[in-house]
Amino acid sequence: MNKWSIASCIGISFLLLGACDSGNGGGEEARDYELVHKGKLTFAASGEYKPFNFDEGGKLTGFDIEIGEAIADKLDLEPNPVTNPFQTILQGLVAKKYDAIIGSMAYTKKRAERASFTKPYYYSGGMIFVSKENTTIKSADDLKGKKIGVGAETTYEQPASTLSDNLQYYSSDGVALKNLTVGDRLEAVITSDIVGYEAMDNGFEIKEIGKPLWVEQPSIAVRKENDSLRQAIDDALVELIDEGTYKEISEKWFGRDLLDLDLEGVELLE
Repeated sequence: MNKWSIASCIGISFLLLGACDSGNGGGEEARDYELVHKGKLTFAASGEYKPFNFDEGGKLTGFDIEIGEAIADKLDLEPNPVTNPFQTILQGLVAKKYDAIIGSMAYTKKRAERASFTKPYYYSGGMIFVSKENTTIKSADDLKGKKIGVGAETTYEQPASTLSDNLQYYSSDGVALKNLTVGDRLEAVITSDIVGYEAMDNGFEIKEIGKPLWVEQPSIAVRKENDSLRQAIDDALVELIDEGTYKEISEKWFGRDLLDLDLEGVELLE
């Protein structure tokens, strides 16, 4: 199912829901959801996941941040991006430190036990990266017993544990990738293909191995009891896709549309 099929399904769902409501306009519906700060959409990211979310000159920027700002605009709210370590970002959401997580957090069934998730706002593949000088690792089968770097509390941790029992945890995927080029600190890193390619474009002496092991579904998380906000964000995402704003933001950061991916026959990580 490609991005337009996904967007159409979401759009039809909202049309059906709209036909069944009592006629309240968007402004009335907006007052149904709870916000940490009145008039603001406060959303969290780690701030350490370039080019998705990172600090530049004391200001948060990146793909995630611009998507969050565009969604806030659709909801007639002021965007209020904040940072929280990824390892505890879900805990912060549940504790009402912010309204949503727009920080490249992939949907999983386990995470869905603690939060509600929107439809995916992009797709990325879990990819193996090694040092450019590495000639011993040519496939996932070669990772047995190897020292693999992964981001702590990321979706890469569990699959990586099936490939090796020697995992090293990092707060940032960028730091893990950098350690591939420093002595014998790591032999491989499993992270997003997008992040790895961005690191390569920025001069990291690394290379990818094979094709993505799976495709994950980064989505926006909100508190379970705040489902009207999740629905409003889903609605805003559809509008951003349909009007071309999503594509503009994606092409600005990556040169392509991150939703434009043929998922037929691809394993989706859950």
